[in-house]
Amino acid sequence: MKLVMASTWEKTQEFYNWLLESGDPRTDPWPLVHSPLPVTLLFAFYLFVVALGPFYMRKRKLLKLRGLLIVYNLSMMTLSSYMFYEFLVTSILDNYSYLCQPVDYSQSELGMRMASVCWWFFFSKVIELLDTVFFILRKKQEQVTFLHVYHHGTMLFNWWSGVKYVPGGQAFFIGMLNSFVHIFMYGYYALASLGPQMHRYLWWKRYLTIMQLCQFVAIAAHSSYNLFTECSFPDGFNTAVFLYVLSLIALFLHFYYQTYTRGKQEKLT
Repeated sequence: MKLVMASTWEKTQEFYNWLLESGDPRTDPWPLVHSPLPVTLLFAFYLFVVALGPFYMRKRKLLKLRGLLIVYNLSMMTLSSYMFYEFLVTSILDNYSYLCQPVDYSQSELGMRMASVCWWFFFSKVIELLDTVFFILRKKQEQVTFLHVYHHGTMLFNWWSGVKYVPGGQAFFIGMLNSFVHIFMYGYYALASLGPQMHRYLWWKRYLTIMQLCQFVAIAAHSSYNLFTECSFPDGFNTAVFLYVLSLIALFLHFYYQTYTRGKQEKLT
């Protein structure tokens, strides 16, 4: 039994060392990239806040955080705009293909520029965990759904692996689309944080969800295409992206039905 445990531990160590050593050497020294341990601890703390935050706030007054939310949402809108610009312009300058694009692992200016914006996109997923914290502090627990926590948590790990192993190539398309959608999403949140007087200008929330769904469909088509063609981008990543996006499509369709279709039907009956 001890020999089996020792062997299992050795294989685990070997696998962990392989995870550390097989990444892109260019991004390896960048913050939070070398090891999965920091993002794992961050995610564990995030789940701790999600689980115990509402109990902490139960007997406390909600925090409005109006000024902080305005600054935060406008900052995230600006960051999303910057990342969308970088993904788009770098891919155009480097003649990226939208059908098959291997990762440029060179130290070239455009190769490093794409790797850099991939890191910023990953780091934006770290910052976005604050979305949940703000909901809890404002006692908007109904917003902290399974979809919300699942999406925030998984994107953190997905893009850690992206920056660690494939910072560029096919992955740029996901970051570019998501950054574009987030310009509008955080713009919506910025308007909402101004107060109730802005509610009449927020009629387009439904179309924001439709935009998110269109994004997921486009990513699913983009990643699945290369599973049936020859492309020097890892099939494992395309498969993982495809399956993950299918889960998001299912969850967002359920959210859309519950929020906009079922709710409307109940009002009519």
